[in-house]
Amino acid sequence: MKFATFNEFGEIIGRYDSDIHFVIPEHAVNLSDDVFLATRIDKDGIWKLVDGEVVKLPLPAVEPNYPALFAAERFVHEASGISVEGLDIETTRDSQALIASTGLSAILDPEYRCNFKTLNGFIEIGAAQILAIAKAVRAHVQACFDRELTLLRALEAGTYKDEMLSDGWPEASQPGPSPALQ
Repeated sequence: MKFATFNEFGEIIGRYDSDIHFVIPEHAVNLSDDVFLATRIDKDGIWKLVDGEVVKLPLPAVEPNYPALFAAERFVHEASGISVEGLDIETTRDSQALIASTGLSAILDPEYRCNFKTLNGFIEIGAAQILAIAKAVRAHVQACFDRELTLLRALEAGTYKDEMLSDGWPEASQPGPSPALQ
């Protein structure tokens, strides 16, 4: 004979087979062989004890963690890269930090020049171009955060639709040959 025990919420907490188990708890519920097997292998529902009867209930609907989903999508767009003055610029977190520090050097020294690595290779640029890149990267990143905030506000207002997740992000550049490097 087959048995199952349940907690106070009706959830299965133990299964017993009298051919294997010598001691069956007193409060165990007798199950048919088919139901016993189903409680072990069915993955499309939850078996519970409801009003003295063992029944399979549908799995509860799991609501996505929308704020985490929005943040993950923002991060993808944030790091997608941009084109500035014909140069394809990486916008990952590491690149943002390097660009910000290069921008600071350009502010402190208007004659500053450096070999700057674009997605197409190295190019020598001066302070004005460094600042243009830094401003463009910052604007791109801010636009990504602004879009995330818009999605969060739509969620709070109850107006969010799944198709909104892929719309409204700033455009990323498609890396190609840079005219400055040819």
